[in-house]
Amino acid sequence: MIKNELIDTRINYTYVFEFEEEFEYKVKMNWMQSHWKLCFFYVGIYMLLIFLGKHWMIPRARFELRTTLAVWNLSLAVFSMIGTCRTLPEMIHVWNKYGFQYTVCSTSYNHANPVTGFWVWLFTLSKVPELGDTVFIILRKQRLIFLHWYHHVTVLLYTWYSYQQQIAAARWFILMNYTVHAAMYSYYAFRAMRFGIPRPVAMAITTAQLLQMVVGLYVNWWAYGALTRGDKCGTNFENIKISLLMYASYFVLFANFFYNSYMKSQKERAESRKIE
Repeated sequence: MIKNELIDTRINYTYVFEFEEEFEYKVKMNWMQSHWKLCFFYVGIYMLLIFLGKHWMIPRARFELRTTLAVWNLSLAVFSMIGTCRTLPEMIHVWNKYGFQYTVCSTSYNHANPVTGFWVWLFTLSKVPELGDTVFIILRKQRLIFLHWYHHVTVLLYTWYSYQQQIAAARWFILMNYTVHAAMYSYYAFRAMRFGIPRPVAMAITTAQLLQMVVGLYVNWWAYGALTRGDKCGTNFENIKISLLMYASYFVLFANFFYNSYMKSQKERAESRKIE
């Protein structure tokens, strides 16, 4: 049971920036509760641009865009690193002081702490520009797999939907996503700059993504248990069901990607692409 919602908002930070201190959670929450369905508009435009972009590129030579791609990925990597550094201390503090269930069931990360509140807001907004990843795939005429666009679409929809509901378990989802993206976008940035990245590094990143899905499922299971016991928990059964389905589908898709990318032989991979 959560006994205390009030925590020292600065205890984990040696320095709080002015823009973090001035973050107005209630203003952002009110805006999101009124406008969160805009995410469906963004998704519609995204899917339309994928369709039009692929057809537009058919008669054209692929664009190289290596420098632009490197800058893009490096920017997202740095953003994710900073997001990790600004949200991780809060997680460690509340877990040590209040226990695991507090991290799953308390929304204090959002409304009681301006630092994490600010970076949670930026995280929520960032799911829109992250759709730009697909632009490079289309313009460079690379293979656009189902996992890529499905993941982008569902993360955007779920993030905006959950923010306006003030879902407590998002503390875990956001921190994990920031952390994995810091590694993933760094990897893509170095690849765009033609650095030779050892194969085990790519395997480790995909493994981290799979682990993220396992933890996401476990956190949802814990939140479900808390609600069924009658404990106070900042979530609801509908959101848990949606999140469980989302994380389960991600796990299956990333496991399939891992198998196809690292377990199959080159010949098998070539043959499966011909079938597609």
